[in-house]
Amino acid sequence: MEKITSVKNDRVKRVTKIMSSPKERKYSGKYLVEGPRMAREIPLKDIDQIFVTQDFYDKEVDGDTKLFRVVSYAVDKGKCFIVSPDVLRKLTNTERPQGIAALVKIHEYKLEDLMVKGDAPPMIIIAERLQDPGNMGTIIRSAEGAGATGIIVSYDSVDIYSPKVVRATMGAIFREKIVVTYDLLGDIQKLKEAGITVYAMHLEGKSMYDMDFTGPSAFMIGNEGRGLSDDIVNEADKLLRIPMMGELESLNAGASATIVAYEFLRQRLSNVDMLFL
Repeated sequence: MEKITSVKNDRVKRVTKIMSSPKERKYSGKYLVEGPRMAREIPLKDIDQIFVTQDFYDKEVDGDTKLFRVVSYAVDKGKCFIVSPDVLRKLTNTERPQGIAALVKIHEYKLEDLMVKGDAPPMIIIAERLQDPGNMGTIIRSAEGAGATGIIVSYDSVDIYSPKVVRATMGAIFREKIVVTYDLLGDIQKLKEAGITVYAMHLEGKSMYDMDFTGPSAFMIGNEGRGLSDDIVNEADKLLRIPMMGELESLNAGASATIVAYEFLRQRLSNVDMLFL
């Protein structure tokens, strides 16, 4: 394996640009993940490069089945590099990196990819103008857990491949289908034309517990402070809200999307169970 010890190495410079710049990530079609927890989850076909310190390689890789599989694949393909601790700090922009980082290929999905998921009706999450990386990462993670077909994200949201978002997804970023759109209104209209009911989370909406989510559905969640824009709300077929006790009006975007997504899942699982009674 090639060893890299200088932070001025050309490869290190290229990866550092990708790590720090949304434009570079989009142009290169790659993003950076850091740490063994994320590295274990990387699909082999998506590996572009692996960077690992000698100490981590010697002490951690052999004893971890998933890590060994990922690193061995990269070694066989000539995509694994032994780096010094200083280089790994530079690549990850962290003072205490966890011994391994990887450059991963970005998957480009189309709206049509989100409309079908086997025999189950589509369930799509739509995020407009979300800015907090933790919220976005939570939504991506919850989407996988709740069985969402995929996620549509407006272009003016936080970059879904930024290090903070990627870290918060806990690996779901590798598996969930995500479409970043420059025409959210147009895409919502296409969903409706395809027979998908579009719900908007709104304070004036109907309680989600009084709604039927068992058919083809999508729900929209807006900016942390301002909510959904008026033109987006006006495109919704129905408005929904999460019932609240006390004096709260709302939860943060990540928590709200998670609650609604799992109500979709609960209803769909209950509907399946009823078919076999």
